Amino acid sequence: MLNLALAVIQEHAPAAQEHASGPLTVEGGLMIWTIVVFLLLLAILRKFAWPAILGAVEAREQALERQLAEAARDREQAAALLAEHQKLIAEAKTQAHGILVEARGVAEKDRALAIEKTRHEQEELLARARREIVAERDKAVADLRREAVDLSLAAASRLIEKRLDGDTDRKLVLDFLATLDDRR
Repeated sequence: MLNLALAVIQEHAPAAQEHASGPLTVEGGLMIWTIVVFLLLLAILRKFAWPAILGAVEAREQALERQLAEAARDREQAAALLAEHQKLIAEAKTQAHGILVEARGVAEKDRALAIEKTRHEQEELLARARREIVAERDKAVADLRREAVDLSLAAASRLIEKRLDGDTDRKLVLDFLATLDDRR
């Protein structure tokens, strides 16, 4: 076949030389050989190159699909993690608010207890001061009575010119002073 093609080309070669050649001239033999070479090249490419190219394209397509699936899965995981993170933040805020409320309650209780304790201590101090005042007053009254008795005895002994010093005399004056307190 190749020999036949060469023979055809050689026969038409002198005729082709006789015709004017240019870019717009159509040469039948050249066109046939161009088509034959193109079909032969197409058959070779289809047998050897096309499966490799198609395999590479399919592998690239599968890799892209796999990457898209991984990206979708990662996006879902990120959304789930974000939702969980937001849930944890909400729980932390709720717990913090609860702790603050509890702390305020405890502080109010402590404040109320401190106020109550202070008030109780004030009442105790006031009661003790009152008791001490009453005791001091009673002591002062007793001291005054003793002095009054001593002065009365001294005055009476001067009056009667004799010294009254006995316990019976003292009892007599105390009884008299007690009758004076009853009259008031």
